[in-house]
Amino acid sequence: DGGKVVSGGADKAGRMIDMATGQSSQIAQHDGPIRCIKFVEAENSSPILATAGWDKMLKYWDMRQSTPIATVNLPERAYAMDCINPLFVVATAERKVLVFDMANPTTPFETSESPLKWQTRTVSCFTKKDGYAIASIEGRVGIQYVDPKMKDKSFSFKCHRDNDVPMKSTVHSINSISHHPVYGTFATCSNDGSFIFWDKDAKQRLKAHSKLGGAVLSSAFSGDGKLFAYALGYDWAQGYKGNTGTVKNTIMLHAVGDEEVKPKPK
Repeated sequence: DGGKVVSGGADKAGRMIDMATGQSSQIAQHDGPIRCIKFVEAENSSPILATAGWDKMLKYWDMRQSTPIATVNLPERAYAMDCINPLFVVATAERKVLVFDMANPTTPFETSESPLKWQTRTVSCFTKKDGYAIASIEGRVGIQYVDPKMKDKSFSFKCHRDNDVPMKSTVHSINSISHHPVYGTFATCSNDGSFIFWDKDAKQRLKAHSKLGGAVLSSAFSGDGKLFAYALGYDWAQGYKGNTGTVKNTIMLHAVGDEEVKPKPK
């Protein structure tokens, strides 16, 4: 309902802020930095909190309790995760991907390697709950279906690359993927300072927005899909020396027009 915000960080703790009162409380704990945190829904259950960290653990929390209600050992450090009930996807270091059915949230029904050759940065479930999009530091997106009958429709494509110099391409990391809740199209956000709307079914780019003033680090559509929020800042791709302080951490709101995200007629 938007009344509470959760966060996880390098202090190994998960916290929740009540937006009405401004009060903060600790609700989760790991033995390493918490990389991913998200409210999820399980069968016949109220929403619970899922956290995944660099301690190679996935934990589920009922926020009325101080200990996790379930834990899952991951093959590597968690890098990204997303859930649209019943589909839950966790991506880890070494390009591992675990897919869960929230009817059985402690045992993955599929464990595989990412179709992309380089480190995973983000993952986002399709709105139809039949697959997910995964992206890497190499400016490439993988469209992956989990239904065995749809596996042959999986594919990958390149994006967020500069070709200003002949015979040379500058590759940018893709930091975030968000799916539109109405049309099922999606946005990719990159440290090249742009976000692009795509239609995976038509394999088509719909609209690009560039030169936004800094790396686009994170993004999300509103529940009705009419607003697109994205965060600008420094992504540490060039280490501490690259942090000149010229890019301020900023959250931007983009009013989404149907012509930007609605699939085009065939």
